[in-house]
Amino acid sequence: MFTSWKNYVAKWAETYRVEDTMMRIARSFGSNDPQSYVTPTGIIFSLHSAEKTKLQRITKRTTNLNKVIKVNNISRSISSGDMSAEEAYKILKSIEEGYPQYPMYINIAAASIASGFSLIMFNGGWNDFLPSFIIGGAGFTCQIFLDRLVNIKFFAEFLASLVIGLMSYLFIKVGAGHDLSNIIISSVMPLVPGLLITNAVRDLMAGHLVSGLSKGAEASLTAFAISSGIAIVFALF
Repeated sequence: MFTSWKNYVAKWAETYRVEDTMMRIARSFGSNDPQSYVTPTGIIFSLHSAEKTKLQRITKRTTNLNKVIKVNNISRSISSGDMSAEEAYKILKSIEEGYPQYPMYINIAAASIASGFSLIMFNGGWNDFLPSFIIGGAGFTCQIFLDRLVNIKFFAEFLASLVIGLMSYLFIKVGAGHDLSNIIISSVMPLVPGLLITNAVRDLMAGHLVSGLSKGAEASLTAFAISSGIAIVFALF
């Protein structure tokens, strides 16, 4: 069951939530003094006299709140005594190996809709809604495929923001768009690490300084990658 917890922390659950959930489950199964230490890149867990301390490294992190909710439901069932260790392990493995809740085209459509209505939220005109809708979806698609291709998150985000900037300039050039700044800002919204920033602040407030600072640093690098791509477009054109 321990190795399945990398799935939980890698989906951006708050550090203190992961540690608390692990401790509650361990106590529910009879451990009197469990110890856990969680960071965004690794989990250390010990049951003291029961077995040796274990370390699980986390190399890939994504945002999937659906999986976080499923793991929370499992922990509640365990705490209430409605689920055995074997059943919990089997379900956790199925969650870890399962596919995302929504297919890729729905995620891209959601990114497009979020970009389009972000433009309206930023007081943009409806005549720029369609460009933001198209560019936001295209940028999000580029980020997904580039992340799989190069396997370097920040490089993929940089190239995706560069594509967004170039497409925005192209729409303005051909007369299909009118407000370049609003189109760019709304189109990069699906790439902004909002959940990561929120969890970083919450971890810092809860006293998890290592996790909070590391998540904050990752969020800052993501923001830097996005802004660099856009800055290059402005510098060129």
